[in-house]
Amino acid sequence: MERVNRRFVAKDPASSTPRMSSPATMHEQLSLLNAASKRIGSTLDMFETGRELMNVAVPRFADAAGILVQDRLLTEGEFAQRSIDGSALVRRIAVGVSSTTPDDYADAFPVDEVTSYAAWTPYARCMATGNPILYPRLGRRTSEEIGRSSKRESVARVLEDSSFLAVPLKARGRVLGFVIFTRRPDSEPFDEQDVNLAEELAARTAVCLDNARLYNRERRTALTLQSSLLPADLYQPLGLTIASRYLPASDLVGVGGDWYDVIPLPGCRVALVVGDVMGHGIRAAATMGQLRTAARTLASLDLCPSEVLFRLNRMSQDLDTTQIATCLYATYDPVTRACAISCAGHVPPVLVRPGGETELLELPAGLPLGIGNEPFERRELVLPHDSILAFYTDGLVESRERDIDEGIGMLRDLLTGGRHDLEELCDLTIGAQRPGHERDDIALLLARVRELDEDDVVDLLLPPDPRSAGQARAFVRATLAEWRLDAIVDNVELMVSELVANAVEHGSGSVGLRLLRGPTLVCEVSDRSTVLPSMRDAGSEDDTGRGLHLVNWLAHRWGSRTTSKGKVVWVEQRLP
Repeated sequence: MERVNRRFVAKDPASSTPRMSSPATMHEQLSLLNAASKRIGSTLDMFETGRELMNVAVPRFADAAGILVQDRLLTEGEFAQRSIDGSALVRRIAVGVSSTTPDDYADAFPVDEVTSYAAWTPYARCMATGNPILYPRLGRRTSEEIGRSSKRESVARVLEDSSFLAVPLKARGRVLGFVIFTRRPDSEPFDEQDVNLAEELAARTAVCLDNARLYNRERRTALTLQSSLLPADLYQPLGLTIASRYLPASDLVGVGGDWYDVIPLPGCRVALVVGDVMGHGIRAAATMGQLRTAARTLASLDLCPSEVLFRLNRMSQDLDTTQIATCLYATYDPVTRACAISCAGHVPPVLVRPGGETELLELPAGLPLGIGNEPFERRELVLPHDSILAFYTDGLVESRERDIDEGIGMLRDLLTGGRHDLEELCDLTIGAQRPGHERDDIALLLARVRELDEDDVVDLLLPPDPRSAGQARAFVRATLAEWRLDAIVDNVELMVSELVANAVEHGSGSVGLRLLRGPTLVCEVSDRSTVLPSMRDAGSEDDTGRGLHLVNWLAHRWGSRTTSKGKVVWVEQRLP
């Protein structure tokens, strides 16, 4: 037989004993191993690790070489189950060829090819046994059989009469793949000392490959977790056009905890949120998911931004006292264009005014989430029509090459003008980021203000008089008739009448009534009292106490919130 397994070497045709290494050759072997320890494994990229082995081994050790690993290790980071016939699906990640090797060697063994070798081939046996397979000289018959198995005629031509050595890639007790070394027919064939040296090279490479596999598997898991927690389709609120981008961190930094969200609020208002959990990896991504969920829950309570951050801070300390996050939380009312923003240690937003000039919004300083129990403050402003509000995370403006002030200045330069479509502006901003190896992850959220149609919003100010309920009914009936919403006029008229009557009886000051036609019909009744209404059980003999039960039964949704001037009770009704 031609092949020799493990420690046995075929007899050289010119000698009856195996060739032994000379002292000079031993020195070269030590030099080669030293080069391997320095040059192999400089990155956590499996393809790059394979190329580094090729650069070390060719031509110092072999005239040509190739490295193949299980395909599933690359795609999923998991070891594959062997098929019934013993074959294994492997991918060639690198090929090394010396200048004296035939030109068609690289064509015979293309990089990134995924193939499966039959169980009888030296490739499959090397993986199955975990032992090296040596052919001091690969005969014509064997090379032709390998060529037919590979379904490529050039394989047999380049392998015939070469010295052939297959070495398994073993790490942590598992076989990841194998390395093939070949020498030309006119070169010295591989011997026992070469097998030992090849195993050393393969062992060093296998550990680096397995480290890369484990890292990539964890990063893939974190990316999957993070992408599943980020919003797939952003809510497009009334009065705003929204665009966003998320750019994962580079391979060396790892997955971070950046997130953004657009949360619908009652009255066609909206909450805009951007946050950044400090740190990287699965833990940061999981914390990000918890904070995003908590922020959505708190938003459903219709609290002001400072109160949301205060409760989110308390909640984050209960989740994990070692995790710290920064956050910006803003609410926007499309009718008044009023925006309220609170900050928890986050980079400040940028406002692009209609003329194109940019302004860095100075916000009351607040500690990051997870630190202290101090209350947060908020800034309130009215956003001009056609202005753009830019929320982002520090990965967009800060790096080792530039400080944060310089980065914010560059961002403002990119946003200056603001005449681009929002999607184009997002691409322009993200495209300007460095492709470096230490880039942090980036979240960007842009919101352009759109003025509402005057016909979609109507207001009425009513005196604190019992007769105001009748005026409100007439106003609702006339407005809905003009909007051609006659199908819901009876229900809306009844609900508004109840809310206005309650405001007159239990509230204080003038009563405001607003009707807003958006994705739903929103009716808001406001007064100067801060006491929020609540449903109570009315006895059989009580003449009052059933109004809110009626509203709860007729409305799609309803609720109340406090304002700086009192409170608002709102109801939503689906449009016909």
